Amino acid sequence: MTNPNYSPGAADAARIESREGDSWTLVLVKSLNHSPQQVWDAITDPEQLREWAPFDADASLAAEGSTVRLTTVGAPGPHVVETTIKRAEPPRLLEFNWGGGDTRWELEPSGDGTQLTLWAQIDKRYIAMGAAGWHICLDVLHRFLDGSPVGRIAGPETMKFEGWQRLNKQYGEQFGVEAPSW
Repeated sequence: MTNPNYSPGAADAARIESREGDSWTLVLVKSLNHSPQQVWDAITDPEQLREWAPFDADASLAAEGSTVRLTTVGAPGPHVVETTIKRAEPPRLLEFNWGGGDTRWELEPSGDGTQLTLWAQIDKRYIAMGAAGWHICLDVLHRFLDGSPVGRIAGPETMKFEGWQRLNKQYGEQFGVEAPSW
């Protein structure tokens, strides 16, 4: 499941942007050493998503207005959500709904690479879990793009991973929420 050579860094990649009712907006920022086009391909192409994302896609996420089926990795039973791509402006902006909340990806050129910013609406009860999960997924994306893949780390099995448990606890403390213990 997890690569013994991978351990996530400090819980410093995520913040809460909005706390409206039970739906909070989580924001993660990741600097990547690759062009916006390379990162765009990695966040929209079904084959590349299988290397790092917490879901599989049955079609490209790159076409605005298209309908795509997203299958959550490792769910106890099939958990498939049909979503419509709300915005796709290659290679800089992607928006769709997943897991009951809106998800927005923004890619900005930064030096020789890209600054990726992810906004994800998550139920406040699971905000620390979401931060820990996305933190790890973006680390795995980074290593995949760098040509040093560690293998996808997503789904319920991730909760057994010591690095996820640490991040879940730390993000819970940062956000002032009690992180569920698994």
